Amino acid sequence: MRAVALEAREVGGLPLYRLAEADALGVDLVVSARPGGVSDAPYTSLNLGTHVGDDPAAVTENRRRLDAALGAPVVLVRQVHGATVVDAATAGASTEADGLVEEGCARAVGVLVADCVPVALLDPGRRVAVVHAGWRGLAAGAVAAALARFEDPARVVAVLGPSISGSAYQVGEEVARRFSEHAGALTPDGPGHWRLELRAVAAAQLERLGVASDRVLLTTEVTDGGATFFSDRAERPTGRFALVARRRP
Repeated sequence: MRAVALEAREVGGLPLYRLAEADALGVDLVVSARPGGVSDAPYTSLNLGTHVGDDPAAVTENRRRLDAALGAPVVLVRQVHGATVVDAATAGASTEADGLVEEGCARAVGVLVADCVPVALLDPGRRVAVVHAGWRGLAAGAVAAALARFEDPARVVAVLGPSISGSAYQVGEEVARRFSEHAGALTPDGPGHWRLELRAVAAAQLERLGVASDRVLLTTEVTDGGATFFSDRAERPTGRFALVARRRP
């Protein structure tokens, strides 16, 4: 696992974060943050989630701004904390899934998060995928289901975007038991409680499935506190930000 930093940059008039390592692979990979939208507090301001109580008209405008900035429609689905992965060409807003795969260049694919791990899988010149991976998705095998859509895991570059850090994420015994095989991702935190590093679990799963360690990129940014990226642990209700990937034409 290799640490990388996102670069704050204006893209199509919208403040976004880009990843230079993805640029070098011919992939536009961006992460939205809180500024740049029209949502009122507490969703201030670029909330992209339709399910958190925000004004639907504001979310529609925010999504339109993201599409316009990227110059392509961003395919988003109804995430359900599972392991279903679908093709972007046949997916829509009502599709229940937690992973999207796109082989062409016409569409961008995105996942919405506010502490869960957003994962991008990049196979240069062939396909990209994005995965929404909270603890339920990681336990259900969402990362493995998405990676199974790639012929050769050794070709894949995996990007683990901003999520909550282990120091800010306390879980109970029931959740901790699901990750007992990832002992390094768990830190005792008093009787019956643990701190769980979700991205360490995701990285271990990827490497076990054949992605080389130096091709697993961990962004240094986290959601802790909710200042830059929405954080459900820090503020409820709150919005959702997106990790989006698109192959360049």
